[in-house]
Amino acid sequence: MARSMAFDISHDDSLALLRDISLRLVRGAKPNNLPDFTVRQLAMLTTIYLEAPPHTVRGLAGALGVAKPVVTRALDAMTKHGLVDRRRDEADRRNVIVHRTEKGTTAVASLAGVCQNCRRDAAE
Repeated sequence: MARSMAFDISHDDSLALLRDISLRLVRGAKPNNLPDFTVRQLAMLTTIYLEAPPHTVRGLAGALGVAKPVVTRALDAMTKHGLVDRRRDEADRRNVIVHRTEKGTTAVASLAGVCQNCRRDAAE
């Protein structure tokens, strides 16, 4: 489910905001000294934390429009850094359920702070 934004922003301002957020992340505003993530990985991470659980590999692949192996590779990186946890679904052992973690929640909150700061700075 997509969230609607309650503000109007021009084409150029949208691109400038994306650039500013990206630059801050590249320059070290990332939470908890996390490595650089791909756009795909960031999309997956924010989907896991913005959308209501449960999250499965199959569901994430469908939501993002990518193949299941792409999701698995991204989850490997996120699991390595403690941002998510994966467990087999006890009701259907074929499914893997993706769980949020405390570290992931903190990281996503920090990412939101970076976005808010960029937006606030752009408005000044």
